[in-house]
Amino acid sequence: MEQLEKVEKLRERANVSYEEAKEALEACGWDLLDAMVYLEKSGKAKAPAQESYSTSYEEQSQFVSVKDKVEEQKEAGDGFFKKMGKLFRIFVRKCRDNSFCIMRKEEEVLKVPVVLMVLALLISWRILLAALIVGLFFGCHYSFQGKDDLTGANDVMEKASEFADKVKEEYEKL
Repeated sequence: MEQLEKVEKLRERANVSYEEAKEALEACGWDLLDAMVYLEKSGKAKAPAQESYSTSYEEQSQFVSVKDKVEEQKEAGDGFFKKMGKLFRIFVRKCRDNSFCIMRKEEEVLKVPVVLMVLALLISWRILLAALIVGLFFGCHYSFQGKDDLTGANDVMEKASEFADKVKEEYEKL
């Protein structure tokens, strides 16, 4: 290998100037390895980071056993269906334990289990939604009652009633 090629290789690997590479090679009898060591010892070249390789499992904390990984993947695969099943059970329990109430002039007109309300919505949602909206304009107020904390749903129902009352007031002003 020519001297120029050796200088070029050392310059690229050690990330030093041509002059420093030539000086190191001359000091080491044009041996590339010795020149690299010479540059590292003189602080002109950066030594590579320490790396170690092992086939021992105990020493490598970043690796997990194959058995653990397989178990984790099984749980992840079943996770979606388990979550969906859990959500469905919660939905059924909430439908069973709570009721949808229709009130007019502070009197309870109708109290229906949420299960029946959901079934009615599935069967004839267009008619039922239209009737509920028309009911708002005739002074009906809707709410949910039962074992669960349903304040979020009741707040939405109250806002719908307030909106209908505002619309009625604006219409009466005309």
